[in-house]
Amino acid sequence: MSDLFLTGITNLSTNQGPGVTDAVVAVESGVVTYAGPAADAPSQTGERIDCGQRAVIPGFVDSHTHLVFAGDRSDEFARRLAGESYAEIAASGGGILSTVRDTRAASEQELYDSAAARVWRMIRAGTTTVEIKSGYGLDTETELRLLTVARRIGDELPITVKTTFLGAHSVPAEFRSDRSGYIDLLIEEMLPAVAGLAEYCDVFVEEGAFDVDEARRIFDRASALGLGARVHAEQLGHHGGAMLAAEIGAVSADHLDHVTDEDAVALAAAGVVAVLVPGASYTLRGPQAPGPLLSRAGCTLALATDCNPGTSYFESMGPVISLAVVEMGLTVDQAIAAATLGGATALGMPDRGRIGSGAVADLVVLDAPSPAHIPYRPATNLVWKTIKKGDVVGSW
Repeated sequence: MSDLFLTGITNLSTNQGPGVTDAVVAVESGVVTYAGPAADAPSQTGERIDCGQRAVIPGFVDSHTHLVFAGDRSDEFARRLAGESYAEIAASGGGILSTVRDTRAASEQELYDSAAARVWRMIRAGTTTVEIKSGYGLDTETELRLLTVARRIGDELPITVKTTFLGAHSVPAEFRSDRSGYIDLLIEEMLPAVAGLAEYCDVFVEEGAFDVDEARRIFDRASALGLGARVHAEQLGHHGGAMLAAEIGAVSADHLDHVTDEDAVALAAAGVVAVLVPGASYTLRGPQAPGPLLSRAGCTLALATDCNPGTSYFESMGPVISLAVVEMGLTVDQAIAAATLGGATALGMPDRGRIGSGAVADLVVLDAPSPAHIPYRPATNLVWKTIKKGDVVGSW
Protein backbone atom coordinates (compact mmCIF):
# COMPACT_ATOMS: atom_id res chain seq x y z
CA MET A 1 0.00 0.00 0.00
CA SER A 2 1.43 3.35 -1.06
CA ASP A 3 0.46 6.92 -0.25
CA LEU A 4 -1.83 8.43 -2.86
CA PHE A 5 -3.10 11.91 -3.69
CA LEU A 6 -6.07 12.27 -6.07
CA THR A 7 -6.57 15.73 -7.55
CA GLY A 8 -8.74 17.20 -10.30
CA ILE A 9 -11.95 15.59 -9.01
CA THR A 10 -14.95 17.35 -10.47
CA ASN A 11 -17.49 15.56 -8.25
CA LEU A 12 -16.64 13.61 -5.09
CA SER A 13 -19.37 11.41 -3.59
CA THR A 14 -18.39 10.66 0.01
CA ASN A 15 -21.64 9.23 1.44
CA GLN A 16 -20.91 11.51 4.38
CA GLY A 17 -22.72 14.61 3.16
CA PRO A 18 -23.27 16.54 -0.05
CA GLY A 19 -21.04 15.90 -3.03
CA VAL A 20 -17.89 18.00 -3.23
CA THR A 21 -16.76 19.79 -6.38
CA ASP A 22 -13.12 20.62 -7.14
CA ALA A 23 -12.08 18.01 -4.62
CA VAL A 24 -9.02 16.14 -3.42
CA VAL A 25 -8.61 12.76 -1.71
CA ALA A 26 -5.48 11.97 0.30
CA VAL A 27 -4.55 8.40 1.27
CA GLU A 28 -1.88 7.15 3.64
CA SER A 29 -1.13 3.44 4.17
CA GLY A 30 -4.37 2.43 2.47
CA VAL A 31 -6.61 4.68 4.57
CA VAL A 32 -8.27 7.97 3.61
CA THR A 33 -6.83 10.90 5.58
CA TYR A 34 -8.58 13.74 3.77
CA ALA A 35 -11.52 14.06 1.38
CA GLY A 36 -12.82 17.51 0.58
CA PRO A 37 -12.26 20.78 -1.24
CA ALA A 38 -8.91 21.23 -2.94
CA ALA A 39 -8.54 24.65 -1.32
CA ASP A 40 -8.35 23.04 2.14
CA ALA A 41 -6.25 20.00 1.24
CA PRO A 42 -3.08 19.22 3.19
CA SER A 43 0.25 18.80 1.45
CA GLN A 44 0.92 15.21 0.46
CA THR A 45 3.79 13.10 -0.79
CA GLY A 46 3.52 9.86 -2.70
CA GLU A 47 1.85 8.95 -5.97
CA ARG A 48 -0.27 11.72 -7.46
CA ILE A 49 -3.12 11.05 -9.88
CA ASP A 50 -4.76 13.89 -11.74
CA CYS A 51 -8.32 12.69 -12.27
CA GLY A 52 -8.80 15.20 -15.08
CA GLN A 53 -12.18 16.52 -13.95
CA ARG A 54 -13.61 13.05 -13.40
CA ALA A 55 -15.96 11.92 -10.62
CA VAL A 56 -14.85 9.75 -7.70
CA ILE A 57 -17.12 7.46 -5.68
CA PRO A 58 -16.54 4.73 -3.09
CA GLY A 59 -15.76 1.29 -4.44
CA PHE A 60 -18.88 -0.79 -5.03
CA VAL A 61 -19.81 -3.26 -2.28
CA ASP A 62 -21.69 -6.16 -3.88
CA SER A 63 -23.46 -7.73 -0.91
CA HIS A 64 -25.25 -10.67 -2.57
CA THR A 65 -23.65 -13.03 -5.09
CA HIS A 66 -23.48 -16.73 -5.94
CA LEU A 67 -20.46 -16.38 -8.19
CA VAL A 68 -18.68 -19.70 -7.50
CA PHE A 69 -20.33 -22.31 -9.72
CA ALA A 70 -19.85 -24.53 -12.75
CA GLY A 71 -21.99 -25.07 -15.81
CA ASP A 72 -24.21 -23.00 -18.07
CA ARG A 73 -27.94 -22.31 -17.95
CA SER A 74 -28.41 -20.17 -21.03
CA ASP A 75 -30.91 -22.78 -22.26
CA GLU A 76 -33.15 -21.91 -19.31
CA PHE A 77 -33.01 -18.26 -20.27
CA ALA A 78 -34.39 -19.19 -23.68
CA ARG A 79 -37.06 -21.41 -22.09
CA ARG A 80 -38.23 -18.57 -19.87
CA LEU A 81 -38.41 -16.27 -22.88
CA ALA A 82 -40.61 -18.91 -24.50
CA GLY A 83 -43.01 -18.77 -21.56
CA GLU A 84 -41.87 -21.37 -19.00
CA SER A 85 -41.80 -20.22 -15.39
CA TYR A 86 -38.93 -20.53 -12.92
CA ALA A 87 -40.96 -23.11 -11.00
CA GLU A 88 -41.72 -25.17 -14.12
CA ILE A 89 -38.06 -25.26 -15.11
CA ALA A 90 -37.04 -26.29 -11.60
CA ALA A 91 -39.66 -29.05 -11.53
CA SER A 92 -38.23 -30.51 -14.75
CA GLY A 93 -34.75 -30.84 -13.22
CA GLY A 94 -33.42 -27.42 -14.17
CA GLY A 95 -32.80 -24.41 -11.99
CA ILE A 96 -30.57 -24.64 -8.95
CA LEU A 97 -30.27 -28.43 -9.16
CA SER A 98 -28.89 -28.20 -12.69
CA THR A 99 -26.03 -26.06 -11.41
CA VAL A 100 -25.58 -28.40 -8.45
CA ARG A 101 -24.91 -31.34 -10.78
CA ASP A 102 -22.25 -29.43 -12.72
CA THR A 103 -20.69 -27.88 -9.62
CA ARG A 104 -20.34 -31.19 -7.79
CA ALA A 105 -18.42 -32.54 -10.78
CA ALA A 106 -15.96 -29.61 -10.87
CA SER A 107 -12.62 -29.56 -9.11
CA GLU A 108 -11.58 -26.82 -6.71
CA GLN A 109 -9.16 -25.41 -9.29
CA GLU A 110 -11.79 -25.40 -12.03
CA LEU A 111 -14.19 -23.55 -9.73
CA TYR A 112 -11.49 -21.10 -8.71
CA ASP A 113 -10.42 -20.35 -12.27
CA SER A 114 -13.94 -19.60 -13.49
CA ALA A 115 -14.85 -17.58 -10.39
CA ALA A 116 -11.60 -15.60 -10.52
CA ALA A 117 -12.35 -14.59 -14.11
CA ARG A 118 -15.74 -13.26 -13.00
CA VAL A 119 -14.18 -11.42 -10.08
CA TRP A 120 -11.61 -9.71 -12.30
CA ARG A 121 -14.46 -8.46 -14.48
CA MET A 122 -16.15 -7.16 -11.32
CA ILE A 123 -12.96 -5.38 -10.25
CA ARG A 124 -12.64 -3.78 -13.68
CA ALA A 125 -16.22 -2.53 -13.22
CA GLY A 126 -15.45 -0.97 -9.84
CA THR A 127 -16.33 -3.61 -7.25
CA THR A 128 -13.91 -3.66 -4.32
CA THR A 129 -15.83 -5.82 -1.82
CA VAL A 130 -18.06 -8.82 -2.55
CA GLU A 131 -20.14 -11.31 -0.60
CA ILE A 132 -19.95 -14.86 -1.96
CA LYS A 133 -22.47 -17.55 -1.09
CA SER A 134 -22.13 -21.29 -1.37
CA GLY A 135 -25.29 -23.23 -2.16
CA TYR A 136 -24.50 -25.09 -5.38
CA GLY A 137 -23.13 -28.15 -3.59
CA LEU A 138 -25.92 -29.18 -1.21
CA ASP A 139 -23.61 -31.77 0.30
CA THR A 140 -20.91 -31.26 2.88
CA GLU A 141 -17.92 -31.91 0.61
CA THR A 142 -18.96 -29.56 -2.17
CA GLU A 143 -20.18 -26.80 0.13
CA LEU A 144 -16.77 -26.83 1.82
CA ARG A 145 -15.11 -26.67 -1.60
CA LEU A 146 -17.20 -23.65 -2.62
CA LEU A 147 -16.39 -21.75 0.57
CA THR A 148 -12.71 -22.64 0.25
CA VAL A 149 -12.71 -21.17 -3.25
CA ALA A 150 -14.45 -18.03 -2.01
CA ARG A 151 -11.80 -17.59 0.69
CA ARG A 152 -9.01 -18.13 -1.88
CA ILE A 153 -10.44 -15.36 -4.02
CA GLY A 154 -10.25 -12.96 -1.08
CA ASP A 155 -6.72 -14.07 -0.27
CA GLU A 156 -5.31 -14.01 -3.80
CA LEU A 157 -7.15 -11.25 -5.66
CA PRO A 158 -7.38 -7.50 -4.88
CA ILE A 159 -10.90 -7.66 -3.48
CA THR A 160 -12.37 -8.13 -0.01
CA VAL A 161 -14.60 -11.22 0.33
CA LYS A 162 -17.28 -12.01 2.88
CA THR A 163 -18.53 -15.62 2.85
CA THR A 164 -22.02 -17.03 3.38
CA PHE A 165 -23.14 -20.64 3.75
CA LEU A 166 -26.28 -21.30 1.68
CA GLY A 167 -26.69 -25.04 2.06
CA ALA A 168 -30.40 -24.28 2.48
CA HIS A 169 -30.67 -23.13 -1.11
CA SER A 170 -32.77 -26.09 -2.22
CA VAL A 171 -33.38 -29.71 -1.23
CA PRO A 172 -31.04 -31.87 -3.35
CA ALA A 173 -32.43 -34.59 -5.59
CA GLU A 174 -31.24 -37.42 -3.33
CA PHE A 175 -33.35 -36.02 -0.44
CA ARG A 176 -36.52 -35.19 -2.37
CA SER A 177 -38.44 -37.84 -0.44
CA ASP A 178 -36.74 -37.01 2.86
CA ARG A 179 -36.83 -33.24 3.45
CA SER A 180 -36.44 -33.64 7.19
CA GLY A 181 -33.37 -35.81 6.62
CA TYR A 182 -31.72 -33.04 4.61
CA ILE A 183 -32.54 -30.43 7.25
CA ASP A 184 -31.05 -32.74 9.88
CA LEU A 185 -27.92 -33.03 7.72
CA LEU A 186 -27.71 -29.24 7.46
CA ILE A 187 -28.03 -28.79 11.21
CA GLU A 188 -26.00 -31.72 12.49
CA GLU A 189 -23.20 -32.04 9.93
CA MET A 190 -22.95 -29.27 7.37
CA LEU A 191 -23.21 -26.20 9.60
CA PRO A 192 -20.56 -27.40 12.08
CA ALA A 193 -18.29 -28.34 9.16
CA VAL A 194 -18.48 -24.94 7.43
CA ALA A 195 -18.52 -22.71 10.50
CA GLY A 196 -14.80 -21.97 10.16
CA LEU A 197 -15.14 -20.87 6.53
CA ALA A 198 -18.42 -18.91 6.56
CA GLU A 199 -19.32 -15.70 8.34
CA TYR A 200 -23.05 -15.88 7.64
CA CYS A 201 -25.79 -18.44 7.08
CA ASP A 202 -28.52 -17.85 4.50
CA VAL A 203 -31.78 -19.71 3.84
CA PHE A 204 -34.00 -19.46 0.76
CA VAL A 205 -37.47 -19.02 2.27
CA GLU A 206 -39.74 -19.75 -0.65
CA GLU A 207 -42.39 -22.21 -1.81
CA GLY A 208 -40.50 -25.25 -3.05
CA ALA A 209 -37.42 -24.34 -1.01
CA PHE A 210 -37.74 -23.92 2.80
CA ASP A 211 -40.59 -22.66 4.94
CA VAL A 212 -40.36 -20.32 7.92
CA ASP A 213 -40.31 -23.06 10.55
CA GLU A 214 -37.57 -24.99 8.75
CA ALA A 215 -35.55 -21.82 8.31
CA ARG A 216 -35.91 -20.91 11.97
CA ARG A 217 -34.42 -24.28 12.99
CA ILE A 218 -31.48 -23.78 10.66
CA PHE A 219 -30.84 -20.23 11.86
CA ASP A 220 -31.01 -21.31 15.50
CA ARG A 221 -28.18 -23.77 14.89
CA ALA A 222 -26.20 -21.27 12.83
CA SER A 223 -26.49 -18.68 15.58
CA ALA A 224 -25.22 -21.15 18.15
CA LEU A 225 -22.15 -21.63 15.92
CA GLY A 226 -21.54 -17.88 15.71
CA LEU A 227 -22.84 -17.25 12.18
CA GLY A 228 -24.84 -14.16 11.32
CA ALA A 229 -28.14 -14.52 9.47
CA ARG A 230 -29.14 -13.44 5.98
CA VAL A 231 -32.50 -14.37 4.42
CA HIS A 232 -33.62 -14.84 0.82
CA ALA A 233 -37.10 -13.40 1.38
CA GLU A 234 -40.27 -12.69 -0.61
CA GLN A 235 -38.71 -13.17 -4.04
CA LEU A 236 -41.24 -15.21 -6.01
CA GLY A 237 -44.16 -14.77 -3.63
CA HIS A 238 -44.93 -13.75 -0.08
CA HIS A 239 -43.96 -16.56 2.32
CA GLY A 240 -42.93 -14.91 5.60
CA GLY A 241 -39.20 -14.57 5.08
CA ALA A 242 -39.13 -10.84 5.78
CA MET A 243 -40.92 -11.18 9.10
CA LEU A 244 -38.60 -14.04 10.05
CA ALA A 245 -35.60 -11.83 9.25
CA ALA A 246 -37.00 -9.15 11.56
CA GLU A 247 -37.80 -11.70 14.28
CA ILE A 248 -34.29 -13.17 14.41
CA GLY A 249 -32.46 -9.88 13.85
CA ALA A 250 -30.92 -10.95 10.55
CA VAL A 251 -28.23 -8.75 9.08
CA SER A 252 -30.16 -8.57 5.81
CA ALA A 253 -33.29 -9.63 4.00
CA ASP A 254 -32.62 -10.01 0.27
CA HIS A 255 -34.80 -9.76 -2.87
CA LEU A 256 -38.07 -8.53 -1.23
CA ASP A 257 -39.97 -8.27 -4.52
CA HIS A 258 -43.25 -9.13 -2.75
CA VAL A 259 -42.64 -7.35 0.55
CA THR A 260 -45.61 -5.62 2.22
CA ASP A 261 -45.91 -2.34 4.12
CA GLU A 262 -46.06 -4.30 7.37
CA ASP A 263 -42.91 -6.22 6.45
CA ALA A 264 -41.08 -3.00 5.65
CA VAL A 265 -41.93 -1.44 9.01
CA ALA A 266 -40.81 -4.60 10.85
CA LEU A 267 -37.51 -4.77 8.92
CA ALA A 268 -36.75 -1.13 9.64
CA ALA A 269 -37.56 -1.50 13.34
CA ALA A 270 -35.24 -4.51 13.60
CA GLY A 271 -32.40 -2.79 11.72
CA VAL A 272 -32.40 -5.38 8.92
CA VAL A 273 -30.78 -4.11 5.72
CA ALA A 274 -32.95 -4.51 2.61
CA VAL A 275 -30.66 -5.94 -0.09
CA LEU A 276 -32.33 -5.41 -3.46
CA VAL A 277 -31.32 -7.30 -6.60
CA PRO A 278 -33.09 -5.72 -9.58
CA GLY A 279 -31.14 -7.86 -12.05
CA ALA A 280 -32.96 -10.99 -10.89
CA SER A 281 -36.37 -9.32 -11.18
CA TYR A 282 -35.43 -8.12 -14.65
CA THR A 283 -34.24 -11.53 -15.84
CA LEU A 284 -37.31 -13.31 -14.44
CA ARG A 285 -39.66 -10.62 -15.79
CA GLY A 286 -41.05 -10.16 -12.30
CA PRO A 287 -41.95 -7.11 -10.26
CA GLN A 288 -39.15 -5.01 -8.89
CA ALA A 289 -38.83 -4.75 -5.13
CA PRO A 290 -40.53 -1.59 -3.80
CA GLY A 291 -37.34 0.25 -2.98
CA PRO A 292 -39.00 3.62 -2.34
CA LEU A 293 -41.51 2.01 0.05
CA LEU A 294 -38.72 0.31 1.99
CA SER A 295 -36.78 3.57 2.15
CA ARG A 296 -39.79 5.53 3.41
CA ALA A 297 -40.29 2.89 6.11
CA GLY A 298 -36.76 3.61 7.34
CA CYS A 299 -34.87 0.63 5.93
CA THR A 300 -31.25 0.92 4.90
CA LEU A 301 -31.13 -0.08 1.23
CA ALA A 302 -28.36 -2.04 -0.48
CA LEU A 303 -28.04 -2.97 -4.14
CA ALA A 304 -26.32 -6.13 -5.33
CA THR A 305 -25.83 -8.06 -8.56
CA ASP A 306 -27.07 -11.46 -7.29
CA CYS A 307 -24.52 -12.81 -9.78
CA ASN A 308 -25.58 -16.38 -10.54
CA PRO A 309 -25.85 -18.59 -13.63
CA GLY A 310 -29.62 -18.90 -13.76
CA THR A 311 -31.54 -15.80 -12.82
CA SER A 312 -29.15 -12.83 -12.63
CA TYR A 313 -25.93 -13.24 -14.57
CA PHE A 314 -24.84 -9.69 -13.79
CA GLU A 315 -21.20 -9.10 -12.91
CA SER A 316 -21.22 -5.29 -12.97
CA MET A 317 -22.95 -2.94 -10.56
CA GLY A 318 -23.47 -0.27 -13.22
CA PRO A 319 -26.46 -1.90 -14.95
CA VAL A 320 -27.89 -2.83 -11.53
CA ILE A 321 -27.81 0.84 -10.52
CA SER A 322 -29.51 1.76 -13.78
CA LEU A 323 -32.29 -0.79 -13.21
CA ALA A 324 -32.77 0.50 -9.66
CA VAL A 325 -33.19 4.04 -10.95
CA VAL A 326 -35.24 3.39 -14.08
CA GLU A 327 -37.40 0.42 -13.04
CA MET A 328 -37.41 0.45 -9.23
CA GLY A 329 -37.77 4.18 -8.75
CA LEU A 330 -34.74 5.04 -6.62
CA THR A 331 -33.05 8.39 -7.11
CA VAL A 332 -29.50 8.43 -8.48
CA ASP A 333 -28.15 9.41 -5.07
CA GLN A 334 -30.11 6.62 -3.35
CA ALA A 335 -28.89 4.04 -5.84
CA ILE A 336 -25.22 5.06 -5.60
CA ALA A 337 -25.42 5.04 -1.79
CA ALA A 338 -27.15 1.65 -1.82
CA ALA A 339 -24.46 0.16 -4.08
CA THR A 340 -21.69 1.41 -1.80
CA LEU A 341 -22.54 2.38 1.79
CA GLY A 342 -25.68 0.23 1.88
CA GLY A 343 -23.75 -2.83 0.78
CA ALA A 344 -21.07 -2.13 3.37
CA THR A 345 -23.74 -1.87 6.06
CA ALA A 346 -25.23 -5.18 4.93
CA LEU A 347 -21.80 -6.77 5.39
CA GLY A 348 -21.05 -5.12 8.73
CA MET A 349 -18.16 -3.07 7.35
CA PRO A 350 -18.43 0.55 8.56
CA ASP A 351 -15.03 1.45 7.10
CA ARG A 352 -16.18 0.74 3.51
CA GLY A 353 -18.70 2.39 1.23
CA ARG A 354 -17.71 5.94 2.19
CA ILE A 355 -14.85 8.34 1.52
CA GLY A 356 -13.73 10.13 4.64
CA SER A 357 -11.06 10.19 7.30
CA GLY A 358 -10.42 6.67 8.62
CA ALA A 359 -12.20 4.85 5.79
CA VAL A 360 -10.39 2.17 3.82
CA ALA A 361 -9.30 3.73 0.53
CA ASP A 362 -11.48 1.65 -1.79
CA LEU A 363 -12.26 4.14 -4.54
CA VAL A 364 -13.53 4.30 -8.11
CA VAL A 365 -12.59 7.04 -10.54
CA LEU A 366 -15.26 7.31 -13.22
CA ASP A 367 -14.53 8.34 -16.79
CA ALA A 368 -17.42 10.76 -16.42
CA PRO A 369 -18.01 14.09 -14.67
CA SER A 370 -20.83 12.82 -12.44
CA PRO A 371 -22.12 9.55 -10.92
CA ALA A 372 -25.39 10.21 -12.73
CA HIS A 373 -23.66 8.91 -15.87
CA ILE A 374 -23.74 5.38 -14.40
CA PRO A 375 -27.52 4.90 -14.83
CA TYR A 376 -27.57 7.30 -17.78
CA ARG A 377 -25.10 5.14 -19.76
CA PRO A 378 -25.82 1.60 -18.47
CA ALA A 379 -24.16 -0.30 -21.33
CA THR A 380 -20.77 1.39 -20.84
CA ASN A 381 -18.21 0.51 -18.18
CA LEU A 382 -17.38 4.01 -16.98
CA VAL A 383 -14.67 2.96 -14.52
CA TRP A 384 -11.37 4.70 -15.29
CA LYS A 385 -9.47 3.44 -12.25
CA THR A 386 -10.29 0.98 -9.48
CA ILE A 387 -8.35 1.65 -6.28
CA LYS A 388 -8.13 -0.99 -3.54
CA LYS A 389 -6.70 0.04 -0.15
CA GLY A 390 -4.89 2.90 -1.84
CA ASP A 391 -3.39 0.83 -4.67
CA VAL A 392 -4.51 1.13 -8.28
CA VAL A 393 -5.60 -2.41 -9.19
CA GLY A 394 -7.20 -1.56 -12.50
CA SER A 395 -6.66 1.29 -14.93
CA TRP A 396 -8.37 1.62 -18.31
